[in-house]
Amino acid sequence: VQLVESGGGSVQAGGSLRLSCAAYGYGISWYWMGWFRQAPGKEREGVAALDIDGSTTYADSVKGRFTISKDMAKNILYLQMNSLKPEDTAMYYCAADPNRKTSIQVLGAGYYNYWGQGTQVTVSS
Repeated sequence: VQLVESGGGSVQAGGSLRLSCAAYGYGISWYWMGWFRQAPGKEREGVAALDIDGSTTYADSVKGRFTISKDMAKNILYLQMNSLKPEDTAMYYCAADPNRKTSIQVLGAGYYNYWGQGTQVTVSS
């Protein structure tokens, strides 16, 4: 299982970015998928998650601004980020795991076994 993120960059506040996570070695339709972020000096936090049945979960801080989705034909997970704020600045990681998760566990980093290398997002004010 290999995950490769892309799409990060530097934007001004209010701007948008779309992150991509290409999966190799397995079909993402069979895995719980999530986006996480980690800012310097802070713990890794869950941003958005996608169950195998298509249900989505978002952190309160990104609700209404971020959208998680997947393209099963391309085996790619996306995170569309709109109305970006300086506090969204972080390294963003995608993660995958085959085990069923509760609504609380889906945004818990400790419940995911496979991780990408991360892509940096920087939002300036």
